[in-house]
Amino acid sequence: MKGYTKPFLAVLFILIADQLLKFWIKMNMALGQEFKILGDRALIHFTENNGMAFGMEFGGEAGKLALTLFRIVAVAGIGYGLVYLIKKKYHRGLIINVALIFAGALGNIIDSTFYGLIFSESTYYEPAVLFPQEGGYSGIFHGKVVDMFYFPLIQGIYPQWFPFWGGQDFIFFRPVFNIADAAISIGVILILIYQKRYFKEEVKEEFHPHSEIVEE
Repeated sequence: MKGYTKPFLAVLFILIADQLLKFWIKMNMALGQEFKILGDRALIHFTENNGMAFGMEFGGEAGKLALTLFRIVAVAGIGYGLVYLIKKKYHRGLIINVALIFAGALGNIIDSTFYGLIFSESTYYEPAVLFPQEGGYSGIFHGKVVDMFYFPLIQGIYPQWFPFWGGQDFIFFRPVFNIADAAISIGVILILIYQKRYFKEEVKEEFHPHSEIVEE
């Protein structure tokens, strides 16, 4: 691993950017507040979720605890895998993409593990306070993940004949996400696209014509 620092620098950069933006959002925006970046198609929209990536929810308090603990185990496994790939000198593109996934997973773990301890509750009327005197809004492992990027690129109405959603509003892309979610998604998508290149088997056999097998 000596001399190969790019994956670790990528992890560090993503973590710092992710957490700085989340801290700023928590301390400067009320829940549900938003402002435009590029018109109505790119917004900063503050929301929080108790569950998985892109605002998806998962099973109440017990589910939240289980998900956080699962994330911790998973990110430990991804971290181990990243070190293994570096030691075994796998394709550098694969290593960087696994580093993206590792950084994203770790970034969201920080939210769900510690934010309940260090922040007051975000409300629709005022931003949260860092290290409030009365304590945080929840215990360890029960924090909420901060999301803020919202890109409703295409908006319309499903035609009446469309199954299940006919006549309802249509928005693409509806989920609200953060830097950590984006890092995970980019890493996974690039691995899927370039999997043949990343996992190409290179069999190296050395042939020694003068070698002999001695049987006793």
